[in-house]
Amino acid sequence: MRGLSMADLWLILGAIRWTVALALTALAVGSVIALGVAVARTSRQAWLRVLARIYVELVQGTPLLGVLFLLYFGVPMLMGIEINAFAAASIAFSLSAGAFLGDIWRGSIESVSKGQWEAAACVGLRRWQVMRHVVWPQAARVALGPTVSYLVQLIKNTSLAALVGLVELTRSGQIVAGSTLAHLPVFCGVALCYFAICYPLARLALSLEGRMNVARAN
Repeated sequence: MRGLSMADLWLILGAIRWTVALALTALAVGSVIALGVAVARTSRQAWLRVLARIYVELVQGTPLLGVLFLLYFGVPMLMGIEINAFAAASIAFSLSAGAFLGDIWRGSIESVSKGQWEAAACVGLRRWQVMRHVVWPQAARVALGPTVSYLVQLIKNTSLAALVGLVELTRSGQIVAGSTLAHLPVFCGVALCYFAICYPLARLALSLEGRMNVARAN
């Protein structure tokens, strides 16, 4: 066992950028998927609702680690296409984010009272205009808190990418702990890094949800 060097500390701190990059990539791509899922699940077209529901239930019912392994190990084996660890993790987490955020946003859209839908229709607005000018602005405020809360979960889930070799925060901790044998201090430091990233976001999510509850009460 040896003491931690500055190189060890920089390896851990430098790996934070990959954790953040992976989470933000998954959030951005997942948001595009989630928007499609939310629109489809609130559509008047039954086939769209069914397809979106199948996607959500399939993704939510499949372990994220299984999807990650399937992409990283299965795609090269079955299709002969090499896929690096960051790309595999980004796709897996984006698919998951699309399903979970899609469910959150669908609930936010449905939380807008039917009376407002009907009132907007009565003044001659088409359905897409009702969605754009009436429903989506209100749904976005409702969804903001839960979306930030999901981002916290997404950041913590990025630790799974260590299992396919991506040197993010958890993997960097494994490398340093393996070379120094100082497992307890290293992983305590890694946990503190996660806490420093996630705690402000968790407090922000609670604050946003609290404001929304106050606004609804008024």
